[in-house]
Amino acid sequence: MVRRARRINRELAEIYPYAHPELDFRNPFELLVATVLSAQTTDLRVNQTTPALFAAYPTPEDMAAAVPEELEEIIRPTGFFRAKARSLLGLSQALRDDFGGNVPGRIEDLVKLPGVGRKTANVVLGNAFGVPGITVDTHFGRLVRRWKWTEQEDPEKVEAEICAIFPKSEWTMLSHRVVFHGRRICHSRKPACGACPIAPLCPAYGEGETDPEKAKKLLKYEKGGQPGQRLSPPPDYPGLPAPPLGAAQEAPADS
Repeated sequence: MVRRARRINRELAEIYPYAHPELDFRNPFELLVATVLSAQTTDLRVNQTTPALFAAYPTPEDMAAAVPEELEEIIRPTGFFRAKARSLLGLSQALRDDFGGNVPGRIEDLVKLPGVGRKTANVVLGNAFGVPGITVDTHFGRLVRRWKWTEQEDPEKVEAEICAIFPKSEWTMLSHRVVFHGRRICHSRKPACGACPIAPLCPAYGEGETDPEKAKKLLKYEKGGQPGQRLSPPPDYPGLPAPPLGAAQEAPADS
């Protein structure tokens, strides 16, 4: 299993050499806020919402002083906006009062912030501070179970078992590659098995559409010739930038 898992990772590295966090951000604070907002919605919707949010509140000090109703109105498109506003106000106030207005670079500190769990902390550490970590989101958990890397359902147990399979240096990029594959090809309800480059290595091959032509029509984002989730993607991203809020239809639900 370990040999197959590591080979799948190597194959994914060739398929997605441009894998990256799909949230737009310019600094650790923006990534932290965007990750909190990404719960129960798409990264695309978050990316379409954060330009106005960070224009209004560019720093933790600014956001900590926000009028709750005004903050709620800006983040309303991401859903669960009242609860998310409480988290953003709480974490911004904690950053202002306890960390000098800076996002801490230790998981022990990050998980104490309102609305921040291990998943969010690992996203921030891996992509804003270069600290390796496994990010167990819905896609990651689904795929590693589908590939028989683990049988665990609890995210912390999944994280621990996957960390044991791969060298630490691979953890952050492995997370991106697996999530990219889950969003583009290995969907939850209709995996595009017939268009999957790692099909020969997959113990779950056949759960989805195996006809190559039919499977090709299931591909999403750049693999399907559609815009990605970031309005400002990295220079090496081969797909199209996402449209601003209100400019086009939302991304598919399984995003």
